[in-house]
Amino acid sequence: MKLNVGKMDRLFRLAIAVSLAILAYAKIIPANLTLTVYIVAVVIALTGIFRFCLLYKPFGLSTCREKSPF
Repeated sequence: MKLNVGKMDRLFRLAIAVSLAILAYAKIIPANLTLTVYIVAVVIALTGIFRFCLLYKPFGLSTCREKSPF
């Protein structure tokens, strides 16, 4: 599995996941959407933790920097 999520993208994903979880926990998100928001937050956090996004794969996208050959 080739990594396709870079450092800044990873930090952004983790920050968004934490923010969504806090909003759901604080009941700022409507009650009927809370479970969905938690699931989205977990998926976003997992893509940040494992540095692999399935949605980037079909489009050939990557936010990782290429390592120098030297």
